[in-house]
Amino acid sequence: MNQHDAGKSANEAQTEESTPNGVSIEAGGFVLAPIAAPGAVGARGELSFQVQTLSGEAVTEFAEAHEKDLHLIVVRTDGAEFRHVHPQLDEATGTWSLPWTWDSAGTYRVYADFTPATEGAEGVTLTRTVEVAGTFAPVTSEVRRTAEVDGFDVTLDGDLTAGTTSDVTVSVARDGKPVTALEPYLGASGHLVALRDGDLAYLHVHAQGDAPRVGSTAGPEIGFMAEAPTAGRYLLYFDFQVDGTVHTAEFVVDAGRGEMHGASDETHSDDADGH
Repeated sequence: MNQHDAGKSANEAQTEESTPNGVSIEAGGFVLAPIAAPGAVGARGELSFQVQTLSGEAVTEFAEAHEKDLHLIVVRTDGAEFRHVHPQLDEATGTWSLPWTWDSAGTYRVYADFTPATEGAEGVTLTRTVEVAGTFAPVTSEVRRTAEVDGFDVTLDGDLTAGTTSDVTVSVARDGKPVTALEPYLGASGHLVALRDGDLAYLHVHAQGDAPRVGSTAGPEIGFMAEAPTAGRYLLYFDFQVDGTVHTAEFVVDAGRGEMHGASDETHSDDADGH
């Protein structure tokens, strides 16, 4: 991987830096191989895939991140049917797999989020689409900052601003009372995934504060830092654990255009006109 990066031209490096995360089957010298999965709603089977090098060799070693070697995110292209799961690796073949059944038809995006087993390597997110046969009823993404899930009332506060890191806070309540029993999950008191509506680009989101100690609890508020690359609509999914059970609250928010981001766009437009 280091040799691959070292051989890039300046133009290639600039293009890769400006490309949104998680919109390609290839990044960082790795490729997400075709995904095997049941082809229709209700069919029981297995979802499996390999992470490969550019030469087609299956990768069998990964660095642990957020307590797992690989995080698998699956979501329908309209933002519905979100799942965050952790398949098992067959080290002999380099194949990741887990039992799988589709609940609804449509086109799905599957993200493999991992960190290469190379010292100092940054995380890589690869993605492919999977078609699931059946009657498809798309969902329209309307802005919502509150969610009711499994008896919990979850609220998202804070605004996303394009071109900068934004602070957002998720608070959890039950029966009108703050929940302070959020258990550590994936090395944090909660885990937030953010996707850009339209191309489903995968955003960088980081939990604020130190990692919780084993056996400790937190809440009702959990803070995150999110980077929205452009103005527009974003889909957010908050995983939290209480009494050993993981719950997912879903939000939809609009990111505003930041001053620096807007100025950059205006300058770019002026330059284009000048040519």
